[in-house]
Amino acid sequence: MRDKRRKANSWDIAHLAGVSQSTVSRALRGDPMVSAATRERILAVARQLNYHVDKNASSLRRQHTGTLALLFFEDPTADDSAINPFFHTMLGSIIRACSREGYDLLVSFQDLLRDWLADYEDSHKADGIILLGYGDYLAYRDRLEALIEHGAHLVRWGQVLPDHPGVSIGCDNFAGGRLAAEHLLSLGRRRIAFIGESAPSAPEMEDRHRGYREALIEAGLTPDPQLQVAAVSTEASGSEGLRKLLERGVEFDSVFGASDLIAIGALSALRAAGRRVPEDVSVVGFDGIPMGAVTRPSLTTVAQDTKRAGEALVASLIHQINGRPVDNMILPPRLVVRESCGGGATIDLTPTP
Repeated sequence: MRDKRRKANSWDIAHLAGVSQSTVSRALRGDPMVSAATRERILAVARQLNYHVDKNASSLRRQHTGTLALLFFEDPTADDSAINPFFHTMLGSIIRACSREGYDLLVSFQDLLRDWLADYEDSHKADGIILLGYGDYLAYRDRLEALIEHGAHLVRWGQVLPDHPGVSIGCDNFAGGRLAAEHLLSLGRRRIAFIGESAPSAPEMEDRHRGYREALIEAGLTPDPQLQVAAVSTEASGSEGLRKLLERGVEFDSVFGASDLIAIGALSALRAAGRRVPEDVSVVGFDGIPMGAVTRPSLTTVAQDTKRAGEALVASLIHQINGRPVDNMILPPRLVVRESCGGGATIDLTPTP
């Protein structure tokens, strides 16, 4: 019988649960090799004994910190927040996923010149690294390759490319771009402008543009270069891009903004020019940021699954830390139809295969 004045330990749990002490340790740290039924029995005994894991001691034994590092690439915005609002909802999902897995999360801004491995894994600040906002991986490919050679645990959110180093999780941007254009075509729109980047330095936007072009071509239309305007992902750039379209004097009946921020900027410029949305011009964005639901009119968008993305990023990194194999993952987007395309409710549509 255990002396109730003594604090319960893993041996006590093992005795009551009818398993070995090592099985208790594996179950408490979420080892997938322990069956769900055994893990639940162990957790029930732990709760009964009011047992709490000593994270510091456990981490020392396993040479783990119990912390993951989330690194944002600094991308200045108009309000100097330095975070694209698309990542706000994903951040919440990542925090919740870390909490469920028993990890703390260290969030930091990092430029491309820092030695991420030395700053985090080598210094025992974190067991692995999640990269957000580093869209142009070509700019730091050599850094990624060196980190992987040194055994770093890392995963990035971004375009999944066939020859990229390491593990990436991203949205199916090509299917999303096609989905946006197909929706506008279904509304009878034929002069569909594209505002955004289409270059290797912006691989996600480039794929959205390719999907848009394919939908037009399949509909028997020839993409007009005069209907494409380069823009980065800010409201100001979207507004400026729309003004350039107007200055060119080309006819257009709809706009596909390669991000929601671009599309929101375009809405503002259309309003200033006296163009009615959606009567004169329909507008679609990309990302699904909450701001799009409260614009006037509310913004139709191709929404990325930030909840699933955050969960997948954390799960992938923890699998790497535990020595399990991981693969790239491409997540499907969905179309959210709102007032800027004549809709009044959210309609979920999956991309055409």
